[in-house]
Amino acid sequence: MDNFPRSDLPRRALITGASRGIGRATAHALAQAGFDVALLGRSMDRLQPVVNDLAEYGVLAKGYAIELADIPQVQPRMVEIIQDFGAFSVLINNAGMGYTGSLATMPLHHWQQVMDLNLTSIFQCIQAALPSLRAGGGGTIVNISSIAAKSAFPDWGAYSVSKAGLVALSKVLAVEERANGIRVVMVTPGSVNTPLWDTDTVQANFDRSQMLTPEIVAQTILSTVLLPTYAVIEDIVLMPAGGAL
Repeated sequence: MDNFPRSDLPRRALITGASRGIGRATAHALAQAGFDVALLGRSMDRLQPVVNDLAEYGVLAKGYAIELADIPQVQPRMVEIIQDFGAFSVLINNAGMGYTGSLATMPLHHWQQVMDLNLTSIFQCIQAALPSLRAGGGGTIVNISSIAAKSAFPDWGAYSVSKAGLVALSKVLAVEERANGIRVVMVTPGSVNTPLWDTDTVQANFDRSQMLTPEIVAQTILSTVLLPTYAVIEDIVLMPAGGAL
């Protein structure tokens, strides 16, 4: 029995936030499994080294610059990317930002920034991708959530709300698109040792050596994509053995 959802679907994937962290590790995992990959990120300078690294797997890898924080241009830019890259069967919405700050004092524009990047940009990516996935007979959309969507952590309010919104979006999308052969998967990791912890918008001091690695998350994503067509993992929670940090 073919492990891929459908043997006639192209092994081709679009990955946002692909220049580093989970996105980069996922690009490697999929390319090693024989997927052509479109790598999306803010900077071609950061994407190009990943594109070059993937050459060893003998697959097609192309980089595309896109500013997901600029909401009005996300959907039209995604349409351009899809037209250039061609048919695909997997969309992995990985790009996002971390943010720490009290709800009581958080500036409105910071709240909106988190919602735009972590939720609304994904909504726009999905809207751009659906016509191609439907026309191709189906596929898989993987949305990277967070344990913060399910548990309350002080000062992570905006981030938690954005990820909880992504959970709701994923559940509704799964029901709406099931008849079109499109599966929707939420991968919900606990703390992952990525560059998110080094950004100016995150002020946290955790033991990163105890966190999950991007490679572990990437292998989990790959496993969900390779499930046969009659099965779907709607939400997989992947935690560090030591629990939430």
